[in-house]
Amino acid sequence: MTALSVLDLVPVRSGQTSAEAIAASLSLAQIADRLGYRRYWFAEHHNMPAVASTTPPVLIAAAATRTTSIRLGSGGVMLPNHAPLIVAEQFAALEAIAPGRIDLGLGRAPGSDPVITQLLRGSGTTSDVEQFPRHVQDIAALLSGDGATVRFTSGGEYTVHATPAATGSPEVWLLGSSDYSAQLAASHGLPYVFANHFSGQGLERALDLYRTGYRPSEEHPEPRTFLTVNAVAAPTQDEAEARALPQLRMMARLRLNKPLVALETVEQAVAASAEADADAATEQVVSAARERWFVGTGESVAAEVRGFAERYGVDEVMLSPVAASYDAEPRDSSPGRAQTLELIAAAM
Repeated sequence: MTALSVLDLVPVRSGQTSAEAIAASLSLAQIADRLGYRRYWFAEHHNMPAVASTTPPVLIAAAATRTTSIRLGSGGVMLPNHAPLIVAEQFAALEAIAPGRIDLGLGRAPGSDPVITQLLRGSGTTSDVEQFPRHVQDIAALLSGDGATVRFTSGGEYTVHATPAATGSPEVWLLGSSDYSAQLAASHGLPYVFANHFSGQGLERALDLYRTGYRPSEEHPEPRTFLTVNAVAAPTQDEAEARALPQLRMMARLRLNKPLVALETVEQAVAASAEADADAATEQVVSAARERWFVGTGESVAAEVRGFAERYGVDEVMLSPVAASYDAEPRDSSPGRAQTLELIAAAM
């Protein structure tokens, strides 16, 4: 049976405040917990009008106080933006808050543009992207009971722990959408997630590289992987397509390097698409992206999820519920996203 999980970028729609967007996502985490979803991950993105998931550890901590059994994690922490010790300390604290329920997903991309990357690095010592493999190892060591050892050129040693007396540690996952991340996860004996929701290009090759090159580790003797997908489910196909349109148009803005704005409501997106001078390039990107998304009724999307999991040999699929809201729907909740999770779970 295919397990279901959730990836949340904490979308911010037109007219919505950051507080309302975060409240909506925390409510959605509670719904996913009640429905039996396996895990709920928050992404890391910066300086985007339509995305409020800037600090996964803060959001995870808030979700931990509102849930009881679902695993919570980062999808992911963009390691080049942060010092490894800070990441290890944050997630060791989260593990103490919600023992046995914390995942640490690590990514190599900056999660924004070069200006934001420089601002992040200017606020403190952060990781060099070229040091990513070593910093992944450092974080694993810092989270372990033995800690990490710093060896001085003079011959002395200094031991560092992410937390004084850990009884457990988060499960570390590597995230990516390239051959590099797949091979690194394989060489380190770590679980791996391919970011299929973002691109989908190179999926089969990445999984093959990961599985064939996997080196068993003590914690993970076998390769483990799951995949992400964009999904919208509604009582009718027409409603599902309408709720998918704002996020599809936002994806087009990203791909075409257009100025980013808050996420459109369904009515705004439909009206913009219907204009006589609608941008042909936008429509082309929207059409291409739609082919890779799972959009329909609960039963049809569930069938796509099952087929997708079977095709790529995974027992878990992480849904990015990209259903947008109508103008009249409450701003401190996400009825479309909640409906997506409920209908798919019921059909599965």
